[in-house]
Amino acid sequence: MIVTTEFSVRYHETDKMGIVHHANYLHWFEVGRVEFMRQSGFPYRPLEEAGVFLPVTEVACKYHASALFDDSVEVRTWIDSYNKVRLTFGYEVVRLSDGEKLVSGKTEHVFQDAASGHVVRMHKTYPDLHAIIVERAGLSS
Repeated sequence: MIVTTEFSVRYHETDKMGIVHHANYLHWFEVGRVEFMRQSGFPYRPLEEAGVFLPVTEVACKYHASALFDDSVEVRTWIDSYNKVRLTFGYEVVRLSDGEKLVSGKTEHVFQDAASGHVVRMHKTYPDLHAIIVERAGLSS
């Protein structure tokens, strides 16, 4: 499953030359991830209300081309891997006018109990959520 999120580059995301500052792509990854989770049936808010956090443990980002002020872009987000403890999202940012890939990347997350800070094994602690993740990622449990 791939979830797409479209928006236009905002002026405050660019430098004096009208080019998107490199750090903003990480914000866009988060926008895509939050929307992916919402559309997949495991949005952040209920997850955190249940006492599970999903902190970022690793980020990778490869820059292919520059996004410019007022470009319409699309963030494509999917589950790249999942091992019951760690969840890795994949991303692609594409300019809609010409289809050019601007950025690709990944973020790795760990499921963490909010109270204790310990790692949560999703298939044991939250089997319903585990099943949703497996289904959306196209994996076998």
